[in-house]
Amino acid sequence: METISAKELERYAREGKYLIIDLRSSVEFRQGHVPGAVNVPHGQFRGMLPGRPGEPVILYCDRGALSMAVARELEQKGRRTMSVVGGYMAYRGRAVSGTL
Repeated sequence: METISAKELERYAREGKYLIIDLRSSVEFRQGHVPGAVNVPHGQFRGMLPGRPGEPVILYCDRGALSMAVARELEQKGRRTMSVVGGYMAYRGRAVSGTL
């Protein structure tokens, strides 16, 4: 499992080449999310994701701990994953500070 920063997440989102999964609740997702992200709330997550097995999957949650756990689980199933350090809070903090 690879970890990435909020800055890297922003770059990957702009590129539009990666499957970006938001593990937060649908309510949180509707309140704001990374452009291009797909909402798969952790409570509905079943360990399977769309896309090709070799295709990297970027995961984020509110603060980063949950996405790291899910990334580890997916890595054990053969998926290449990236987890965002600090989660959506770090990403949102970059947007509020004007650094996106």
